[in-house]
Amino acid sequence: MHIKRAVYVISSPDFEKCPQPDRPEYAFIGRSNVGKSSLINMLCNNDKLAKTSGSPGKTQMINHFEITSNNGEEGKKAVADLQWYLVDLPGYGFAKVSISSRRKWEQMIENYLRKRENLTQLFVLIDARHSPQKIDLEFLEQLKKWQVPFSLAFTKSDKESQRIVSKNVKDFLEAMRQTWQFLPRHFVTSAVKKQGRQKLLDYIGETNDEILLTAEKKK
Repeated sequence: MHIKRAVYVISSPDFEKCPQPDRPEYAFIGRSNVGKSSLINMLCNNDKLAKTSGSPGKTQMINHFEITSNNGEEGKKAVADLQWYLVDLPGYGFAKVSISSRRKWEQMIENYLRKRENLTQLFVLIDARHSPQKIDLEFLEQLKKWQVPFSLAFTKSDKESQRIVSKNVKDFLEAMRQTWQFLPRHFVTSAVKKQGRQKLLDYIGETNDEILLTAEKKK
């Protein structure tokens, strides 16, 4: 799959003000300063799409981007363009905000994850530079309770040696095995080197194909 167009649509203070749930939706979330905006910009090949900042907690609303993609390949029969939403969610964990503001964010995120009917997949970003963090593992346990489908995207793999990154990824998955019977799909990424970009896009493309096929069978 390749992205033909990516445009900002709206920033919503709660899920009820989000766009109509009329297409597949893929959301991205992670601990503050995990490199979420950079990853989104890398996927869409647009450095100015999602706002990046060195200060944690800058994303404070549910940000929707409309994506137009195509699964066709050069030299083959043209495939119709497909539109879907990419969502940039506020980070969890450390942020220089008041307790009341943080609780408001948490409630906004929970409502979105539990009630947004067209949420197809949540990508949880994990910093590949670090050993397993309690806050990330606890957030995944929450997703289990809420029955939210998710995948893992390990970020900033260019910031450490391949040996350290591989060990951190392995250790994180091992930590999950303590409470998870089945592990989610995971991707190792670098916004700088564009590592993992095509694998992530192809996964989204395959998922969209499955949704279209299911919809066709219901007609």
